Amino acid sequence: MLNATLPARALLESLPDTVVVADADGHISYVNPAVSALLGHEAADLIGRSLTVLMPERFRGAHGEGFARFRLTGQGELVGATTRVPALHAGGHEVLVDLTLSRLDPTPGTDTDGAVVVAVLRDAGTTIQLERQLQVSRYLTATLRVTAALTEAPDADVAFEQLLPTLCTELDWDAATLWQPESDGGRLVHTGTWEAPGASVPTLVADSSATTFRRGQGLPGLAWQERAPVVVEDAWTDPRFLRQEAARADALRTGVAFPVMRGDALLAVCELFSSERRAVPLELLDVLAHAGRQIGQFLGRLRAESEVRELADTLQRSLLPSHLPAIPGIRLAARYRPGGGSALVGGDTYDVMPLPDGRWMVLIADVCGTGAEAAAVTALTRHTARAAASASAAGPSEVLCAVNTALLQQQDAGPLRFVTACCLILEPGGGGHRLRVSVAGHPLPLLRSADGAVTEVGTAGRPLGIDPAVHFTETAVALPAGATLVLYTDGVTEARDDVGSQFGEAGLARVLADLPAAEAEGTVAAVAAAVERQLRGSRYEADDLAVLALAVPS
Repeated sequence: MLNATLPARALLESLPDTVVVADADGHISYVNPAVSALLGHEAADLIGRSLTVLMPERFRGAHGEGFARFRLTGQGELVGATTRVPALHAGGHEVLVDLTLSRLDPTPGTDTDGAVVVAVLRDAGTTIQLERQLQVSRYLTATLRVTAALTEAPDADVAFEQLLPTLCTELDWDAATLWQPESDGGRLVHTGTWEAPGASVPTLVADSSATTFRRGQGLPGLAWQERAPVVVEDAWTDPRFLRQEAARADALRTGVAFPVMRGDALLAVCELFSSERRAVPLELLDVLAHAGRQIGQFLGRLRAESEVRELADTLQRSLLPSHLPAIPGIRLAARYRPGGGSALVGGDTYDVMPLPDGRWMVLIADVCGTGAEAAAVTALTRHTARAAASASAAGPSEVLCAVNTALLQQQDAGPLRFVTACCLILEPGGGGHRLRVSVAGHPLPLLRSADGAVTEVGTAGRPLGIDPAVHFTETAVALPAGATLVLYTDGVTEARDDVGSQFGEAGLARVLADLPAAEAEGTVAAVAAAVERQLRGSRYEADDLAVLALAVPS
């Protein structure tokens, strides 16, 4: 190397990587100027010195034997691939370098008595930083995919079921367990296990299912206590891991647990397990800690929304009859479907109730708006109608007037909550059934006769809750054998497809005309199905829908 041509030496000295050449005795015979930037030495000061000057002291003892073997055979642990090792800086600290070794046989005819060793050293700091950035990016991508998977869950329970497989698949762990606090918050109980394809952890499942952890106890309890990720690098020997026999039986070596927090409240602890003993970098712990908080906020919100939906469903059911009564000689059926908007409680309702004199009141109504305020107006409408119909031999117009008065009395400075409604009083008769109909701003009922003809019945009136002096007309209608009377809300006829076309009264009439005679259940099912077809793929939001059918068998 000392005899290298000038072009070759110029090339070596211009390289950004450090090149070190050692003779057969392990002394430095050449080093290029890049060593100054990497390890703080002047190149000239290193000539003739042992290679050990560039090594941390803990490696110097084994250097002599290994160097001699490599010089003679070209074989050694560091040969054949670039290896990351620590080098000693002139200032005394260590620098991680990527080391590549090669052996050069002596040139025939020279007086060199053995091969020389060439080492190329490159600063690993930039590579390490890039690798860490790529790893962090991968971790963050994994947590984003976890969050994306959770957003598709309808409730918190399903979200927790999806959490483990998504998290483990994205982060390459072999198994996972989920722990959640008991109702009193005193202990963690096992609520789920996930296994990677091809993996099996039956002992861990059995052991975890029979175990609970207090705060600070075991890996889950430690994550709970620390409110941060906790690592057990060797689950077979670490005394903090209390299921060592299970880990050995299922060949699980490394574990990490992280808490899922919503504020100060613990929602769950997730454990991840690897069959290989692996280091858990700080970057992953940071990502898991952040993911635990983010997932906790999301799951907490999802759980709260689920509870609100349950309450809303209970409230909605209270605004509808729990079941339809049996009217002698009449078949009854109804369908209700809430709208597709953000409001959890709709404003549609219907009711069928017996009256003391043997008649029956039938009501369908639609409150302007949705939500809690609309629900209160719906309840007022339904219960006022029931009270007015039961108090005396009132007709449908008197029932609607009573509701109108009650609504006006309840009006405040808030938005106007008017109501459309259709009320009918059904009277049994020897030759069929008779009814009187009053309508307040509501779609007119449709009567399908036995021969398939469809006609509107009643006279449109003004909505309820606006004018104290409003009056409603009553229309007498015969309901003969084979006929079907259909009451509905505007969620049926105003359903729009993707181009904005409404289902309309004509569409509803066509559906009814094609049905068999006197089919109550078949009628409401066919109407609901036709509306769903109208809405399929539509950009327009669905409104509440209520359909009530009364059919007289032939």
